[in-house]
Amino acid sequence: MSRKPWDLAFTAQPGEVRALRRIMRLHLGIWGLQDISDQAQLCVSELVSNVITHVGIGTPATLMVSMSGTHLRIEVHDPDTRALPTLVDAVSDAEAGRGMALVDAIADRWGVQLCADRKVTWCELSTRLTSPNGHVAAPGVTRAEVLLGFYAAAKRPCDSGQSRLSVALAEEAVIAVVTDFLHWLRAHGCDAEDVLDQAQTHYEAQIRAGQ
Repeated sequence: MSRKPWDLAFTAQPGEVRALRRIMRLHLGIWGLQDISDQAQLCVSELVSNVITHVGIGTPATLMVSMSGTHLRIEVHDPDTRALPTLVDAVSDAEAGRGMALVDAIADRWGVQLCADRKVTWCELSTRLTSPNGHVAAPGVTRAEVLLGFYAAAKRPCDSGQSRLSVALAEEAVIAVVTDFLHWLRAHGCDAEDVLDQAQTHYEAQIRAGQ
């Protein structure tokens, strides 16, 4: 899976926070990183709110998201190199710095980079990826890949020289596998639609459980 960096310019104001959270959630869904979506959205909220509070409403800023190895990297750029984020003790009565304390608790690491014309406040979240362009190594995904490997080997010529399926070919193989299983169920007098409903129910339960 290709996870290309993306960025989005925005104006720092309270109404933008919700929209940026939604955009982050959508992108992480596409990237297959739903399991850290809540943490990522919270970090976006706090980093953007930090600009609103300490730099000012209406400040032009940019959200940038990328992969840093197997970590998700979130950056918020703003033009004020003087208003640096602060971190306060969780038991302090001070209001300032509480947002960064939350980021500090959620993220694996965070920091501030000062450039000539801007400040970059960033944080990185750990994922369960085995490689930047890989997938989350869930047991179901691993089993499916093994099955597709056997299925593809049976369907394609031995001299094809192709050791791994592309995503497009794998999708075709998945459709073929499901179709063959439906034929098998019908041949054995099983209710194929009931089996599909049960599979969908199990799948949704596992997604909710973060598996």
